[in-house]
Amino acid sequence: MDYSAISPEELIEVCLDQGNGSAWVEFIRRFQPLISRAVLRVANRWGETSPQLVDDLIQETYLKLCADHCRVLQSFRSAHKDGIYGYIKVFTANLVHDHFKALRSKKRGGAAKIEALESPEAERQLTPAVTSSYEAERQIMFREIDTCLRKLGAGATGDRDRRIFWLYYRVGLSATAIATLPNIGLTTKGVESTLLRLTRYVREQLVERRMRTAPESQEGIRPAESL
Repeated sequence: MDYSAISPEELIEVCLDQGNGSAWVEFIRRFQPLISRAVLRVANRWGETSPQLVDDLIQETYLKLCADHCRVLQSFRSAHKDGIYGYIKVFTANLVHDHFKALRSKKRGGAAKIEALESPEAERQLTPAVTSSYEAERQIMFREIDTCLRKLGAGATGDRDRRIFWLYYRVGLSATAIATLPNIGLTTKGVESTLLRLTRYVREQLVERRMRTAPESQEGIRPAESL
C-alpha cells in the first residue's frame, strides 16, 4: 500500500493498529523534518548545537513517542486537520527544553529560565547559518552512509537491512522494537547481528574513503583516529 497518500491521522492509526514497518517509514519521512527543526531551534536557544547532541535529542524524541506502546500518539486528539504536526512540534520542543532545564539545574543547583517557544525574542536569536551548516553536514553524512549500505546489495534483504540500520541509528528504536515490526522477519538477536555487521561494514568503508581522499601531506595520519 502507498501510505504517502493517506492523511497523517490515518497514517498514525495504521502505525498503532498494525505496527506496519512501511507505515513507520512513511511516518519518519513525514515527521523527521519537523522534529529535526524543532530540536535544532530549541537547542540553538540554549546555545547547544553540536550535531551529535541534536541527533541524540532527535532519537530521544522518537523513543518517547514510541514508549509505552506509543502512549503519546495514542492520546492525541484534535478537531483540526493536520493537528498532529503542531502536537508533535510542541511535544518535541517541550522534551528538549526539559532536557536542558534538567541539565542546567543539575549543574547550577537551580532551575534555569528560558523563553517561550514561539516568543518573538527567541525567534530573533536563531542563527540561520548554524541551521544551514548543520543540515548540510547531516545530509552529507547520511548520503555517505547510505551509499555504503547500498553496496551490500539491493533486493528485499538489502532494503530490509538498510531499514533496520536507519530505524536503529536515526529513529532510535531498539533491536527488540525493530524485530516486532512486520516484514522484518528477524528475532531480536537477528536484528542485533545485522546491526553489528552493518556497523562494522560502514565504519570500514568510511575509513577507506577518508584514506583515499586524504591529502598526500596527511598520509601519516590515521583517519580512524578522528572517528
